[in-house]
Amino acid sequence: MTSASPGTEPAGNPTIAQSGAAKRVLLAKPRGYCAGVDRAVVAVEKALELYGPPVYVRKEIVHNRHVVDTLRERGVIFVEETSEVPEGALVVFSAHGVSPAVHAEAADRNLRTIDATCPLVTKVHKEVNRFAKDDYDILLIGHEGHEEVEGTSGEAPEQVQLVDQAEDVGKVEVRDPSKVIWLSQTTLSVDETMERVDQLRERFPGLADPPSDDICYATTNRQVAVKAMAPECDLVLVVGSKNSSNSKRLVEVALKAGARTSHLIDFATEVDESWLEGVSTVGVTSGASVPDVLVMDLLTWLADRGYGQVDEVTTANEKIAFALPKELRKATKEQA
Repeated sequence: MTSASPGTEPAGNPTIAQSGAAKRVLLAKPRGYCAGVDRAVVAVEKALELYGPPVYVRKEIVHNRHVVDTLRERGVIFVEETSEVPEGALVVFSAHGVSPAVHAEAADRNLRTIDATCPLVTKVHKEVNRFAKDDYDILLIGHEGHEEVEGTSGEAPEQVQLVDQAEDVGKVEVRDPSKVIWLSQTTLSVDETMERVDQLRERFPGLADPPSDDICYATTNRQVAVKAMAPECDLVLVVGSKNSSNSKRLVEVALKAGARTSHLIDFATEVDESWLEGVSTVGVTSGASVPDVLVMDLLTWLADRGYGQVDEVTTANEKIAFALPKELRKATKEQA
């Protein structure tokens, strides 16, 4: 995995000043919304603006309770499967991507579609197609049942094998050990992914690497920021939802990097005040699908309990942005 991330300016080695205050907060930067999440959420908001409610979304547009509940209040209807969308209606595909079979089903039912798949997920889909065409066995490192994994595997289901846990490595069967490549879900822990790659390479020494990093820049950057501050923290609070893969990974990274304890919360009100007992330094970060208003709410909650000093720990400055889905760009241009 390369250390540089596209669309990112390195911030140099962060220095964490020693504080004389009894209580303080270290606030990770980067944190929160990534470009893919921002694009997906804005796509749904733009669809509401252009076409009015209801707008259907297959699965959650992004894995965040606050975002989903807010959009639901504005007239978005979230469904599990495309078959639940009325024939001829408008449906948005989530940032996690869908398989060709889902696109085909939507076409068969005459649905109008807006594809809000993150471009970095689309990149992995294209890699699957490329290596499947070259008759490789593709070992996809990811979490079973995650929407992104289902969409990526669906690009070439006969040639993709999912490797989730360490015990899955021994179950892999390939046709030609010289034509095997690993790809990954974009929201994994970098360290855990490379551990799985090393295990696979023990079995298949000729295992090929992806042409570029699959783990997205935002996932990597947020983990790097947490690693920088975790050794100084008695407690790390990660704002994010339980079904958010990248948010859960931040908790794991914080603990491995030296934080005494770490918890995943959706809202400040979920913090158990007993977690603060004996705690002088609290680390705060948020997953890539979390609006910063939720982090600000948490900082206010902590300030009310004596943690008023906030020091930002900056490891990178993100500059990347993605254009809206082509369907929305075209509709916006037609209405202009």
